[in-house]
Amino acid sequence: MIADLKTFIERERPHWKELERELDRIRERLADLSDLKYARHVLALFQRTSSDLARLQGSSAEPELKAYLENLVGSGYSEIHSATRDRRNFRPWRWLVRTFPQAFRRQIWGFWISLALTIVGALLGAILISKGVEGREAIYPFPHLVNQTPSERVAREERQQSRAHSENRDDMEGSKTVFSASLMRNNISVTFRAMALGMTWGIGTLIILFYNGVILGAVAFDYIADGQTVFLLGWLLPHGSVEIPAILLGGQAGLVLGRALIGWGTPDSLRTRFRKVTPDLATIAGGAALILVWAGIIEAFFSQYHEPILPYWVKILFGSAQLVALAWFLFFSGKSKDGKDESAS
Repeated sequence: MIADLKTFIERERPHWKELERELDRIRERLADLSDLKYARHVLALFQRTSSDLARLQGSSAEPELKAYLENLVGSGYSEIHSATRDRRNFRPWRWLVRTFPQAFRRQIWGFWISLALTIVGALLGAILISKGVEGREAIYPFPHLVNQTPSERVAREERQQSRAHSENRDDMEGSKTVFSASLMRNNISVTFRAMALGMTWGIGTLIILFYNGVILGAVAFDYIADGQTVFLLGWLLPHGSVEIPAILLGGQAGLVLGRALIGWGTPDSLRTRFRKVTPDLATIAGGAALILVWAGIIEAFFSQYHEPILPYWVKILFGSAQLVALAWFLFFSGKSKDGKDESAS
């Protein structure tokens, strides 16, 4: 029985409002119940609100307030128990088609910076390579890339594959699986390094993205200037259309990590900032790793075959379709018909 209802409401309302705010933060993934201290605090608010509702049930006054508290207690029960249930029942397909693209879109600013920096690096790479052999020596890490023009490489590879095709043999038979695993390991290593270097306040991530852009721009300019544009597209698009975006995702995660470390524009503590971005970081890194596994398979089993074994137009068409599909997936998967993100839970 409540003796003074007005005093009771004034005293308890701040706790109800706080519970309401915390439930909103949990729904928006700005907070989670994995922190034991925070979980205990939310549970205490929930239990207090439930107790207040029980005390009001005996009163015929304030029907709107009782409806508000019933709704709040119901929401609290749902959030607290669904958080526990979700951790137990990880659903891979839902994670892939909803959680991953939604995490990408929440941190889209990092992706745009990664892309812009890569483009700037590519322009510099093209300028350097246009200076001739000195530019090639400054950029390419391997001597055979310096001493061999794109035309020479294309002629050699097409000659070798023409001979293998006429003799009905596969020069890569027996080595494709090992080659694919090596590519996956190398690409995943670069991507995770770009993400981990976010711990250097993002500086290391920026350097890796810029350097990758320089090499990419240099290679592209080298082949285009030498009249090997079709070969370049047929060689790079099948695996590059997913590999390069995956590395940009790694850069995106690194920049998100660096921003959380610096803490620009937020009053939150370092611990709170890390807690907020950790789910998105883990999701983006996991998604990038999956894409790179696919890229490694494509590069080993598809990209290495050229004309006359595999027409260039087939490879270019495949790579272009794959790039469009990946872009659609990242920007639109997990959205409802009204264009809003569907619940990831």
